[in-house]
Amino acid sequence: MGDKRKIEKTNVMRLLDQKKAAYTAHFYGDTGAVGGMDVASALGEDPDRAFKTLVTTGASGEHYVFMVPVRRELDLKKAAKAVHEKSVEMLKAKELLPLTGYVHGGCSPIGMKKPFRTAIDASAARFETIFFSAGKIGYQVETPLSELQRVFPVETADLCAEA
Repeated sequence: MGDKRKIEKTNVMRLLDQKKAAYTAHFYGDTGAVGGMDVASALGEDPDRAFKTLVTTGASGEHYVFMVPVRRELDLKKAAKAVHEKSVEMLKAKELLPLTGYVHGGCSPIGMKKPFRTAIDASAARFETIFFSAGKIGYQVETPLSELQRVFPVETADLCAEA
């Protein structure tokens, strides 16, 4: 159930603290887990409650952030429809750090260099709390979707490819 050492505050946690958001921090340490399913397993989380943060570029050139359960895939057609774009494509890995300030495996929807329109798969509403990256590999935050939406503009939409 994660490592019980003192959890170092990430920028995401500091931003949530500033907004007086209720959340629980989780540390899964040096398990080598980077992929979402590995992270969910390291923390003993339900992979349907653990969300990965994906950054895309729309046909217009705008960037969008989508959050989907780690065991599911983003449906690019559904994502484009959710943000009223003709199409969206995944951001190239080498563009992630300069654009967001985050590395692959530690990307959080909160605290990017600049805010981007963000949508989370509607399945998040089924859970009391959801997990997502705290902005650093080894760290996750857990919070109710309503709390995330209170402190950060996140829309819900049907985003996942059919299983």
